[in-house]
Amino acid sequence: MNAFLQLFIFLPLVGFFASLLVKRQNEARIAQIAIITFVGHALAFYLFWLYWAAVGFPKLELKSFALFQGQGYEFYLDFFFDRVTAAYVFVGSFLTFMVAVYSRYYMHRESGYKRFFSTILFFYAGYNIVVFSGNLETMFIGWEMLGITSFLLIAFYRDRYLPVKNAVKVFSIYRIGDVGLLLAIWMNHNLFHQNVTFQMLHDNAYVQEHLQSGTALGIFISLMILVAAAGKSAQLPFSSWLPRAMEGPTPSSAIFYGSLSVHMGVFLLLRTFPFWEDQVSVRLIIAALGITTCLVATIIARSQAAIKAQIAYASIAQIGLIFVEVAAGWHTLALVHFAGNAFLRTYQLLVSPSVVSYLIREQFYNFVPRSQHLGQSWPKKLESTLYMLSLKEFNLDSWMYRCLWNPIKMLGHKLDFLSFWRVLIPSIPVYAAGLYVAYHKGSVPAAVAHLLALVFAFVALLFVLRSFAERRRTRMAWLMTLMTHFWIALAVSLNAEFSFNETYLYLSGVAIAGLIGFWCLKRMRRLEGNIDLDQFHGQVQDHPQTAFVFLLCCLGVTGFPISPTFIGEDLMFAHIGGDQVLLAFLVSLSFIVVGLSIIRIYARVFLGPRVQAASRCS
Repeated sequence: MNAFLQLFIFLPLVGFFASLLVKRQNEARIAQIAIITFVGHALAFYLFWLYWAAVGFPKLELKSFALFQGQGYEFYLDFFFDRVTAAYVFVGSFLTFMVAVYSRYYMHRESGYKRFFSTILFFYAGYNIVVFSGNLETMFIGWEMLGITSFLLIAFYRDRYLPVKNAVKVFSIYRIGDVGLLLAIWMNHNLFHQNVTFQMLHDNAYVQEHLQSGTALGIFISLMILVAAAGKSAQLPFSSWLPRAMEGPTPSSAIFYGSLSVHMGVFLLLRTFPFWEDQVSVRLIIAALGITTCLVATIIARSQAAIKAQIAYASIAQIGLIFVEVAAGWHTLALVHFAGNAFLRTYQLLVSPSVVSYLIREQFYNFVPRSQHLGQSWPKKLESTLYMLSLKEFNLDSWMYRCLWNPIKMLGHKLDFLSFWRVLIPSIPVYAAGLYVAYHKGSVPAAVAHLLALVFAFVALLFVLRSFAERRRTRMAWLMTLMTHFWIALAVSLNAEFSFNETYLYLSGVAIAGLIGFWCLKRMRRLEGNIDLDQFHGQVQDHPQTAFVFLLCCLGVTGFPISPTFIGEDLMFAHIGGDQVLLAFLVSLSFIVVGLSIIRIYARVFLGPRVQAASRCS
C-alpha cells in the first residue's frame, strides 16, 4: 500500500513530459494529455482513499531512496500520507481537473497554449511532492517547483512589461521563503543530528528530549518555518505580492493564488505542528500574525477597484484565520476552511471576467447607495485614515523596498568601483591561499578557521551584491554570481568535518550550468549586440531555444532540483555549526541575492517588450 504513494507523484510528471513531445499547434492533443493526466490521477487517488478508509485511516510512510549519503548526513526521499495529505490531494485533484477543462477553451489560440498546460502539469507534480513529502528535504524539492512555475505563469504574457516585473517581484518574496525553509532544515540537523521525518515528529517524547537541551534552537526552527509559511501564503509583511501575481492568465490565478499554491504555508504549519505545539510563544506569534493579516487584508480588500485584487486580499484574510486555527490546534476546522476557501476563490476568479461586465451594468442602471454602513459610526479622521491606508495597501510594497531591497541595492551600488578584473586579479591569490588553508585545516587553530570562514563568506556576499547592482554588463553580473558559489564553498570547507567530495558535488552543478549560461549570453551578445541590464530586451521571441537553455542554466545555478547544486546547498548548511549563526546569516543572504540576481538577468535579457519593436514605434 505504501508503494502507491510514488504513483501520485509520477503521474503528473509523465503527463508533463508527454506534453513536451506534442507540437504547440496541436491544441486538442495538448489539452487531452493534461485532462487525461488529471482524471487518471484523481481516479487513482479516490480508489486509494476508499481502500485507505476501509483499513482504518492508518498513517503511511515510505522511505524511497537516498540521493546522497555522507559522514553524518543523508539526503533521502521520504513520502508520508495522513488526513492532511488526503484533504489537500482531494481538493487539488478536483480543482486542477476543473481548471484544465476551463482552460481548454479559455486559452484557445493563445500563442503560449502548450507552455501554459506544460507549466500547469509541472506545477501539479510539485504540488504532489509537497503534500506527499515525509521530510523537509523532500518537501523542499516540490517547494522549489511551485516557485518557478509561479514565476513562469505570472510572466506568461512575457512580451509585456508589468507581468514580467511582477513575476520578478513575486519570485523575490518566494526566495525569502525558500531560504527560511533551508535555514529550518539546517538547524534541524544541528538539533536532531539526523534527517528527521514528519512521522518522527509525532513522537512527542523524542521531540521534547531534544528540545529540552536546545530550546532556543527549537524557537529558531519554528520561526524560520513561519517565515517560509508566511511568504508562501502572503501573510504580513509579504501580503502585497498576491495581487501582483494576478497578472497571469485567469485560470492560473485561480489554481495558484486562489486555491492551491497560496495554501502551502498552511500545509507547512499543519505538517510541522507536532514540533512547535508545546512552544506557547510560537503559537501566540502565529495567531497574532494571522489575526493581524486578516484585519489588514479585509480593510484593503474593501477599497480595491480591481476585482482580482479584491479576491486576492479576501483570500489573504481567510488564510490569516486559518493560521489562527492551526495555532489553536483546530486542525479539522482548518482543513475544512482550506477546502471552502479554495473552492470559493477558484470559482470567483474563473467567473471574474463575466462578473466585471455584470457589475458595471448593474451599477449603471440599478445602483442605490447604502443608507447606513459601519464606517458612519467611526470618527471621520479614523475613517479617512483607514481609507487612505487601504488605497495605498498599507504601504506594504514600499515597506518591503525600503527595508529590504533598497538597502541591498544601496550596498551593491557602493561597490560600483569594482570592475570584474579589479575583483578577479586580487581574488585569485587570496582564493588559492584559502584552498591551501582548507586542505591543511587540521593544523589551523579552530578560532582562525572560523574567522577565515566568516571573511570568505563576506567576500561571497560582496560578489553577489556587486552582481545584483550591475546595470550594464550582463556577462560580468553572471560571472560574479558564479564566483559567489565558489567563495561560499571555500568558507564552509574550513569546518572540520567537511569533505571536499561534497564541495565537488555542490560546485559541479554550478560550473556546468554557469559555463553553458555564459555561452548563451555570449551568443546573444554576438547576435543582438546590446543585452545590457538597464532595460528589458524580450529576446525570447527571436531566440526561444536559447532562452529555454539559459533558463535551465539559471535554475541550475540557483540550486533548483535539476542539478547536484540542489543537494549541495543543503550540504553547505548541514556543515555549518549551530553556533555559527553569523556564517549561516551571510550564506543565506548570499543565496537570496544569488536567486534575485540570476532571475533578474534572465528577465532583462529574454523577457519584456522587444527592444526592436519599441524603437520602431518611437
